[in-house]
Amino acid sequence: MPIYNAPTRDMQFILHDVLDVSGSGLPGHDELDRDFTEAVLDAAGKLATDVLAPLNRVGDEQGCVLENGVVRTPEGFGDAFEAMKEGGWTALDCDPEYGGQGMPYVLGLATGELFVSANMAFNMYQGLTHGAYSAIHAHGSDAQKAMYLPKMVSCEWTGTMNLTEPHAGTDLGMLRTKAEPQDDGSYLITGQKIFISAGDHDMSENVIHLVLAKAPGGGEGTKGISLFIVPKFLVNEDGSPGERNAVSVGNLEEKMGIHGNSTCVMNYDGAKGWLLGDLHKGMRAMFTMMNEARIGVGLQGYAVAVAAYQNAVAYANDRLQGRAVTGVENPKGPADPLIVHPDIRRSLMDQKSFLEGARMLAFWGAHQIDRANAGDEDAEALISLLTPVIKGFLTDKGFDTTVLAQQVYGGHGYIEEQGMSQFVRDARITMIYEGANGVQALDLVGRKLAADGGKPIMGFFETVKGFIKEHEGNAALKAGFLDPLKAASKDLQAAGMFFMQAGMKNPNAALAGSYDFMHLFGHVALGYMWARMAVAAQKALDDGTGDARFYQTKLATGRYYMARQLPMTATHLARIESGADPVMALDAGQF
Repeated sequence: MPIYNAPTRDMQFILHDVLDVSGSGLPGHDELDRDFTEAVLDAAGKLATDVLAPLNRVGDEQGCVLENGVVRTPEGFGDAFEAMKEGGWTALDCDPEYGGQGMPYVLGLATGELFVSANMAFNMYQGLTHGAYSAIHAHGSDAQKAMYLPKMVSCEWTGTMNLTEPHAGTDLGMLRTKAEPQDDGSYLITGQKIFISAGDHDMSENVIHLVLAKAPGGGEGTKGISLFIVPKFLVNEDGSPGERNAVSVGNLEEKMGIHGNSTCVMNYDGAKGWLLGDLHKGMRAMFTMMNEARIGVGLQGYAVAVAAYQNAVAYANDRLQGRAVTGVENPKGPADPLIVHPDIRRSLMDQKSFLEGARMLAFWGAHQIDRANAGDEDAEALISLLTPVIKGFLTDKGFDTTVLAQQVYGGHGYIEEQGMSQFVRDARITMIYEGANGVQALDLVGRKLAADGGKPIMGFFETVKGFIKEHEGNAALKAGFLDPLKAASKDLQAAGMFFMQAGMKNPNAALAGSYDFMHLFGHVALGYMWARMAVAAQKALDDGTGDARFYQTKLATGRYYMARQLPMTATHLARIESGADPVMALDAGQF
């Protein structure tokens, strides 16, 4: 049975040593002192470790079952969901007006990591609900908020997002689901949606679907799309679930991973729905949920890998195999543990340095969202720019990290008994859903770079430049952190200049390099995160901390990333500057 230990010490380091959340001056953040966040994270960690993690393999082996139109979740999921609700975890960062606790988003994201690492498939039930809550909270009428949000905050009712159709994935302008207006102000929704996570289950009284559909008069393409609230059970005047709506589960998808989550084909046969937001402006409302979901998927990408890494470390310390080339290190045993071998160390350091940098980037991104929610327009522009990077880079590298962790086990990693296969299979979806990573790269280069005349990307460059200048007198960090960050940042700027010059003449030149640019940007972002963590760790050591080993480990791990991973920016730049010709050289028949 795989192990999982909540990394709350590392989280506390980021929240307080690096981000100084309680001193940020943001509304509600003054409550986030060390004692408070420690209590919250410890309680969430206990739930994750004691309740959710033991069910991870159960969910993978049993999966969900469709019986007489109702989806049955794996054994133990129902009780765990009740524990999640009773603990108030579904309401942590929701609006107090609707029963939420009003905590900052960064704390909600931190607890989310713990739950995802323990059991990704299970956490998706509340995760999708939070996204639907956010869309209704941002775009719903007062009556809609009063009707749906209190029970979605508590997860008495759960929520979904319905975008994809059999013939229309990324290209939502092709969707065929129709919405016919009725005299009472409602709409009848007819069509089929696929890949609907948590589309139906037996853990809540009602499921509130948010469905993209085309109403009359909207025209072609995405401009004609509207968003509708379509409950599984119509809601009575007293707020209780009433008559069954004309929405049903056509099938459960047979998936590679996340078996414990019910991924449904949803059939809408004249189901009653109500417009959410403005008519024919559904994409705007849906992207409130989509952007939150993309940050959440970025978190999933590294959080699953955290659990895989912990198991790989334990195995490397326990498994005896071969002798160290520098001499016997386990004289009482027949062989030395795997961890004595440099290549195993390389693999584990690749994993550790990515994961800790990824956590910092996710927490920093969540803090930008809190700043944006407080009215900081620059923070809003920055997180919008970074969303495809967080989603695309962290899930690509997160999947790679689960594979590295599996590889530490050798042949045993390929055996289901060890549990490493599940981590790999579960992590794989993160690169695909909520916008496949190729689409994230296109969004980054095609839309986000040029947003507001390039102000957000220039703001990021200035932030990094200002940080380097502020700390350039710190001799202990200059060679190991600041100089590599400066070089990587220059590579990112050079890539941006190439797109501006070559992309104007040939758009394919920019798009052919978009995936490399997303990874280049990701490495620079993690380099900046590691430099910030290094400053905090060095300060703690200079101040005479009583936990010197923790901070020394942090600095050594950061130096590894800067020396062994950050130089990849030069490779990505070389690929980008090769232009479109190598990519477009073959015609379709030559593949």
